[in-house]
Amino acid sequence: MNELFKQVCLLLISFLLLQSVWFIYDGLTDELNYSSNKPADLALVLGNKIELNGQVSLRLKERLDTALTLYKQNLVKKILVSGAIGKEGFDEALVMKNYLLQKGVEPSDVIEDNKGYNTWASAQNLSDLMKQSSYESVIIVSHYYHIARCKLALQKNGLSKFGTAHAKSPFVLRDLYSVGREIPAYYKYWLLGSNAEKFGY
Repeated sequence: MNELFKQVCLLLISFLLLQSVWFIYDGLTDELNYSSNKPADLALVLGNKIELNGQVSLRLKERLDTALTLYKQNLVKKILVSGAIGKEGFDEALVMKNYLLQKGVEPSDVIEDNKGYNTWASAQNLSDLMKQSSYESVIIVSHYYHIARCKLALQKNGLSKFGTAHAKSPFVLRDLYSVGREIPAYYKYWLLGSNAEKFGY
């Protein structure tokens, strides 16, 4: 029995390590030229914390700056900022939009989604927007550990024409927690589909 337990633990650890390596590799491998080198219609920036002073957090700034670079390099036409009102009391999408406007993005090139309560909701809202408009392609912008789940969420919501760009940031110890957190979150999306939104991811 003890030997079986050890083997199960070893298999589980191996699975978690392989899964983590896949998430890291997939997230760090940007996919920008997925559509005949044409600029994507949208860059989807996934929300993150707003500081108590109403400014974007460092992590959110890194995502926005990545989208800003794509925009200035004409790799995307517009930027969709997706978030909701967080525990700090600020509308994430509005704060993100204001940040981009201050950086010189045209107001008409920023689209707000203030109902992006989590990754699944952001993907669902993007899908609805694309069905109701002429937008066809999108580049997901988030941190590398989050990319795999973002891609899965878009696929589960019927989208297939998308690329990815990871936010440029130095490695910090918190990334280990973030990578580990993504494993159960990813499989909740894979197994539960639309019901995954109930679990707050």
